[in-house]
Amino acid sequence: MSATLSLTGLFLYPVKSLGGYAVDEAEVTTRGLRHDRRWLLVDERNRFMTQRQQPELALLTVAPAYNGFLISHRQRPDLLPLFTPFEATPDRTLFVTVWDDILWAWRGTPEADEWLGEALGRPCRLVYMSDMVRRDVEPELNPEGKLVSFADGYPYLLAGEAALADLNTRLAESVPMNRFRPNLVFGGGEAYEDDAWEQFQIGEVPFRAVRGCGRCVLTTIDQATAIKSPVGDPLRTLATYRKAENSTLFGQNVTGPKQGHLRVGDAVTVLSRK
Repeated sequence: MSATLSLTGLFLYPVKSLGGYAVDEAEVTTRGLRHDRRWLLVDERNRFMTQRQQPELALLTVAPAYNGFLISHRQRPDLLPLFTPFEATPDRTLFVTVWDDILWAWRGTPEADEWLGEALGRPCRLVYMSDMVRRDVEPELNPEGKLVSFADGYPYLLAGEAALADLNTRLAESVPMNRFRPNLVFGGGEAYEDDAWEQFQIGEVPFRAVRGCGRCVLTTIDQATAIKSPVGDPLRTLATYRKAENSTLFGQNVTGPKQGHLRVGDAVTVLSRK
C-alpha cells in the first residue's frame, strides 16, 4: 500500500516572477488558482520581464490585502507598499509578448508603473490578463484545450517535499522550496515519485500531471537577496541526476478542472500512472 500523501503547501504568485505567498485554501479556476499570475511586468517593448533577465524582481515581495495585494521592496523602506487590486479595469489595453505568445492585456495604473519603475530603476508597465483572453497550454500535450495565465506554460506547478529533501542532501547549502515557485506542494511518499503520476486528485479535485518541469537559471537566485549562486546551484547539482532530453527536471507541469476548492491538508490520491 502506498504511503499517505497530502497537500502541505498552496502558493499564489499574483504577479509573474515577483514574490509569492502561502494560503490555507484556494479556488481552482479555468487557468489555474484564482489570482495566480494574472498580472505581469513588461518592458519598453511590451515584452514580459522575469527574474531570468532581472534577478532584482525577487526583491519585490507580495502580501495579501483586502481584495488585492501589496507589493513592497525588501531593500527600499522609503518606497511605501503599492496596493494592487486582484483585477484591473478595461480602461486601457495593449499587446504584450510572453515567450512566443502575443496577447492583449489591460493596463494597470500610471501610479503603479511609476512605483515599479522607481523600484527597478527602469521603465516598465504592469498589465493584467482578462478572462476574455485565450492562452492555451502547449497544443501537442493539451488535447483537453486547457488554458493558462501568464505562467510560463502550465496552470500549475506541483513539487514534493521529499524531492526537495533529497536535493538538499546533495547540496553544500540547502535551498528552500521557493526556489522552485510551486503552486502545489505535497508531503509523503518517495522523492520524485510524481515523475510517474498521470491522473491524481487533491481532495475531490482532479488534476493531470502532463510532464516534468524543466528548470532554469531562476532556481539559482536567492529569493530573499536576488543574488545568484556563484556555482549555479541548485541547478548545477540537479543536472547531474535529473537530466532528461536537454532539460533539468524538478516538479510536474499540471493541468486541472475549471473549478474546485483546495485546502492545505487535503489528501492526495494517485489515480493512474504513466
